[in-house]
Amino acid sequence: MEAITGSWQWLTTAANWAGENGVWHRLTEHLWLSALCLVLSCLIALPVALYLGHLGKGGALAVNISNVGRAVPTFAVLVLLTLSPLGRYGEWPTVIALVLFAVPPLLTNAYLGMREADRDVVEAARGMGMSGPQLLLRVEIPLAYPLIMTGLRSATVQVVATATLAALAGGGGLGRIITAGFGNYDTAQVVAGALLVAVLALAVEGVLILVERLLDPLRGRRRGTRTARRTASRTSGRASGGMSGRASGGTSEEAAPAPSVPSDPSDPVSPDPAPSGPAPPGPARPDPIRTN
Repeated sequence: MEAITGSWQWLTTAANWAGENGVWHRLTEHLWLSALCLVLSCLIALPVALYLGHLGKGGALAVNISNVGRAVPTFAVLVLLTLSPLGRYGEWPTVIALVLFAVPPLLTNAYLGMREADRDVVEAARGMGMSGPQLLLRVEIPLAYPLIMTGLRSATVQVVATATLAALAGGGGLGRIITAGFGNYDTAQVVAGALLVAVLALAVEGVLILVERLLDPLRGRRRGTRTARRTASRTSGRASGGMSGRASGGTSEEAAPAPSVPSDPSDPVSPDPAPSGPAPPGPARPDPIRTN
C-alpha cells in the first residue's frame, strides 16, 4: 500500500514530468523507439506474408523460421547485440532485437489471414477476369484485414511493453525511469514507471482497436451481415414460439364443434333434419260434403 501511495505522489509531482529525465521526454523517446521498430517490422513481415499467402507456397517455412525469434529471449538478443560491434551505433541493438520480436506475430497472422480468405469469393473474382495484383488488393487483403490487424495489435503491444529493456542497454524510454528507481532504491519511482508502461500499452491497444474499426474496408458489409443474422435469429425465435403456441392450443381447437353445413346449397340456413321414427298425426280434416 505504501508503494502505491508513494507512486501516486511521484506521478503527481510536477518536477518529475519536466526536464530531460522527466516523464514527457521519456515518453517521447519510448513512442519514437516503438514506432520505428514497428515500421521496420511491417516493412519486413507484411510483404512476405501477403505474397506467400497469395501464392499459397512457402508460407509454412517462413512462419516456422520467424517463430524461431519467439524461442530466443529478447533480453538475451539485446545483450548479445550490445556486446557485438553493433553496440557502437547507439540504439540499433535495441531496434534489431525488437524487430526480431515483432516480426513473428505480423508474419503469422497476415499469412493465415490470406490463406483463410473465402476461396469461393477468390475464385469468383478470378473468374471475373481480375489480375493477380487486383485480386490481392481488392479481394484477398480486405478479407484478411481482421487477422492482419490482430497481428499488428499484438506486435505493437509487445514492442511497447518490451521497449523498456532499452534502458538496460543505455537507451531511452520509460525504462529509464524504472532503472533510475532501482539505482536510487526508490520503490515508488519503480512502481510509477511500471504503471506508465502499462497504461501506455493499454492506450495503444485501444487506439488500434478504433483504427481497425474505422479503416475496415468491409465494415459496411460486415455490419449488414451481423444485422441480417440478428434479424434471422429473431424471426426464427418468433416462428418457433408461434408453433409451440399452436401446438399447445390444438386440443381446445379440436374439441370445438364443427359448424353445420347446409344441406341445400340454395338455402343459406337449412333447418335441422327431422328426427327418425313415425311422423306425428296431423290435424283432422272435415269430411267432404255430399249432395244427393
